[in-house]
Amino acid sequence: MKVLLIGANVASTPYYVYPLGLSMVAAALRKAGHVVNQFDFLRNGMSLEALDNELRSFEPGIIGISMRNIDNVNLMNEQRYIVAVKDVVRNIRDVTKSPVVLGGSAFSIMPETILREVGADYGIVGEGESLMVDLVNKTALGKFPEKGCIRSSNYMAGQDIPAACYDRDIMQFYLKSGSIASLQTKRGCTHKCIYCSYPVLEGSEIRPRNPGAVVDDIEILTNDHNAKYIFFTDSVFNDDEESYLEVVTEMKKRNVYIPWTAFFKPEGLNDKHVELMKQTGLKGVEIGADASTDTTLMRLGKRFRFNDIVDCNDLFVRHGIATAHFYMFGGPGETKETVIQGIENIKSIDKTVSFIFMGIRILPDTILHGIAIREGIISPENTLLESAYYIAPELEKEWLEKTLTEGFSGIRHCVFPPDAMDGSLQFLHKLGYSGSLWDMLIPADKKPGRRRVHGTN
Repeated sequence: MKVLLIGANVASTPYYVYPLGLSMVAAALRKAGHVVNQFDFLRNGMSLEALDNELRSFEPGIIGISMRNIDNVNLMNEQRYIVAVKDVVRNIRDVTKSPVVLGGSAFSIMPETILREVGADYGIVGEGESLMVDLVNKTALGKFPEKGCIRSSNYMAGQDIPAACYDRDIMQFYLKSGSIASLQTKRGCTHKCIYCSYPVLEGSEIRPRNPGAVVDDIEILTNDHNAKYIFFTDSVFNDDEESYLEVVTEMKKRNVYIPWTAFFKPEGLNDKHVELMKQTGLKGVEIGADASTDTTLMRLGKRFRFNDIVDCNDLFVRHGIATAHFYMFGGPGETKETVIQGIENIKSIDKTVSFIFMGIRILPDTILHGIAIREGIISPENTLLESAYYIAPELEKEWLEKTLTEGFSGIRHCVFPPDAMDGSLQFLHKLGYSGSLWDMLIPADKKPGRRRVHGTN
């Protein structure tokens, strides 16, 4: 059967992100014997006319649309992406009667709500590689689902997660737009952060792919697509089971070296781990600190404390690895005292870049969702399709914004609002620079060093 997969993401800041999930579904469908075309909305200039041409020339029997984000999770400059998906579906309806199927991480967060809002026929909740193949197989035989949202109670085993079918033209567009080639080493998250949807989407157990298959992907990206930088998209790269070490060990064994980056948690690392990763090309890490005092870290469900964040930063800096941190102010337990102390804590960390967010986007079925309902911040009937943010009732939004603005004013490596540098980064991408580029903000005149933080509440 002919299947058209559409990457409907329209977000280009802070940098373009290759539609990895779409490519993995494409690989599974092709393996099952279906003919698949991939159409990326950004690569085609968000042109509905280009989509029309693709639909008319390819004549797909079924169409899948991948949704990466609902919005930009930035209270200071909100952007919603649902409208673009609605336009795509409306345009498809004008050209073909083929069934339209929604999928992707954004859709799986609030499937029934988005399906109603967008007006597609069906939606895949969870891992599309198996569910989409099953749907297409049945559709080819004239069998259609009774329900709009299609779910499975099981998760794929790690070794069954397919390698992506990287589309050459789409990949070249993203690489030329300053992006980093992305791939996934595992799924699942064992942590219990109160605001996060990863355990809901991927399950609470780690499901690692075969390390050899991961390194095969790296070689395809470097040899076939001329990728110069790799981003591992795992929710947390340094998992407690240490499957990440098997990947980097395989890279070293096969003499694979390429600059790479990933998300890290600030615990469970040592000099030996970092040195091994550096030998395979690790250049920069994005550390999920998320809160800036012991009190707020604990209330977010974090196991580590602020001095662990400081130690982790020092560990990477000692090995010459660039670091970036991400913090959210206003979560449960936040007070004026923790805000003021948190600002000082963040400013005390040397040799890093910190991105600061105000408020926490409330997502369905998370612990924070329940807290927000109990505290009267949102009603139980709120679908959360329109973005809603948690700010602790003890704080006034205006005071928090003013305090963060003044607290980080004039400090180049502390970025508030978090998108304040997006325009500059896009300009650098146009000049030919690639990657996230936040490492350019790291102060060059400071020597690595640890400053113990006191009074972290």
